[in-house]
Amino acid sequence: MCVAVPSLITAIDGSEAEVDVGGISRKTSLMLTPEAKIGDYVLIHAGYAISIVDREEAEATLELFRELAADMEPEESSS
Repeated sequence: MCVAVPSLITAIDGSEAEVDVGGISRKTSLMLTPEAKIGDYVLIHAGYAISIVDREEAEATLELFRELAADMEPEESSS
């Protein structure tokens, strides 16, 4: 199974974009989504933006990822 992560486009240079994923910047190809622009959320898979997603949907998905990550963190011992 593959998971595409919503990422915010912060800069574009030709067919390459810089995106923010949870505070981390990455470069990704816009060859499959040439209509994407700065401020759009895109789904990233294997280094490519595969689709543009609605801002509300992207933010809701990112919140779910944060909740999952928090649930997976080991609990501190109370000793």
